[in-house]
Amino acid sequence: MKGYPYAFHIALDGNGINGLEGMAGVCLFLFDPVGNRHAYKIVYFDGIAAGHAVSVNPSASVGYLGNAGQHLLFYDARTLTEIERISTLRFETARTSLQGSTHVVWLSDNEMVTPIGEHFYAFRLGDLAHPRRLVPHGVKLPHGMKLTASGRYIVYGSMDNPADGEAGEARHVGIWDLRTDRVSVLPLPATCWHVAVHPSEDLFYAVSFRVAPQDHRDYHEWGMAYLKEYAFEIDARQQRVRRHWAAGREIPAHINSDMTLSDSELIFCNGGSQSIIAIELDNFARFRIIDERPDLAAHLARPREVATQIYEAFARGNFSTNSRHFLGALRVSRFSLLDSVYACQLSADQSLLFTANRGLNCITIYDYPAGEVRIRIPMPELQNYFPWLSPLADPRLGFHHSVLIG
Repeated sequence: MKGYPYAFHIALDGNGINGLEGMAGVCLFLFDPVGNRHAYKIVYFDGIAAGHAVSVNPSASVGYLGNAGQHLLFYDARTLTEIERISTLRFETARTSLQGSTHVVWLSDNEMVTPIGEHFYAFRLGDLAHPRRLVPHGVKLPHGMKLTASGRYIVYGSMDNPADGEAGEARHVGIWDLRTDRVSVLPLPATCWHVAVHPSEDLFYAVSFRVAPQDHRDYHEWGMAYLKEYAFEIDARQQRVRRHWAAGREIPAHINSDMTLSDSELIFCNGGSQSIIAIELDNFARFRIIDERPDLAAHLARPREVATQIYEAFARGNFSTNSRHFLGALRVSRFSLLDSVYACQLSADQSLLFTANRGLNCITIYDYPAGEVRIRIPMPELQNYFPWLSPLADPRLGFHHSVLIG
């Protein structure tokens, strides 16, 4: 890492359309804006599945690969060498195979908090077998989680739950007051998977993630819902929405992933709609779009990726009974047959916006706030890391959530 001011860690889940069922790996992308020098290392881990999100401890020495495969896995943040792992099933059974410790909050260099089953647990590196069981999380399927600016609140989103007896939309977020140990669940009009926190106030932001269950009941094999989307600004102390942004369904703000903030904008990327949306914080109304929708030439250059996307869409649901989902998904994607940006992080000096495009299998760095491409780097094929894959197989690495160090 010497000589590279930025280290961009990105979770990898392989080449499928469903990032909660694939492989599990990490891409470490190093970048120096002087001369646009870059380097990268990619590692996939055996015996672990559904890589989803990465995080790094405060000293940037240890990384965590969150996943929906019911494991905790820690790695050396400089070399990607595995440090230790443990099955979470020894502590509590997941309600569904989609439930996992996908996100964590680091309390120190050696201790972190993550949800397992019905509760939060605190783990210490070097002694993963003896965690502390903490409070019940109170939501359907806890997902993205952050610590607010004061350090008093852990706030978190929730996925819709496919489990028997629990099935249905979440439509809420959780707020855990670490001082009183009280958990509050705030109802919302739409499900929000992911959150971001204000840098100086105990405010957080949640963006809706709206899906349509197959046959009106299956939240495991859901489709992208062609519905309006929301962004909420929430006061963690008062446990109420302060402001919200609503976007008509034609606006490409569907199936969001990473969220980040600048001094002036809430920024989030949308893998379903091939866009990056930036909402002005001053008024929480005006917004701009950085468009990453692939053109016809990009589609024609990627027949394996397009074929996988189409095949897996039909493998997820019966067209005769779910035709509205297929047609809605086409509108969500603006008739693109590739998915898009899932990783999106802003540099500390707010001069560079790092992104990773799952569908195009590339990393793009934008100058911020101009939104102009500084450099776009095609990444290697998945076959380089799994030689047994057919040369005709989809070659995408499977970019998902990310974290930026530097």
